[in-house]
Amino acid sequence: MAKFRFVYRSDKDTFDTMVPEELHLFHQKWQTWIAEGQQKGWMRDVSTALRTDGRVVNANRIVSPGPFLEERNVVRGYVNVEADTLDSAAEMARGARSCYTAAWSRCGRFGKESQA
Repeated sequence: MAKFRFVYRSDKDTFDTMVPEELHLFHQKWQTWIAEGQQKGWMRDVSTALRTDGRVVNANRIVSPGPFLEERNVVRGYVNVEADTLDSAAEMARGARSCYTAAWSRCGRFGKESQA
């Protein structure tokens, strides 16, 4: 099995625009997805939610407000998983899409494991 990381991001105001019921439903779906992944054994590590008041340090060591990726997009967190292939990992990431209506994820392999 190879290790993969899903990095989740969304618009900076995604959660600020949700009414309490929507936010509660989001958290319910997220926790259900995490529990399912852990029970099935493919979810290895889940970050806590990242706040939007971070900083970004670029290659020239210039510090700017962050954690913005592009304009208003912010990194929300990550999940480490194990899967046989990149395609199967991407299918696992698809499960989180039911949680994030206004967000997307990036799925990528890490480590020096053999290509599946």
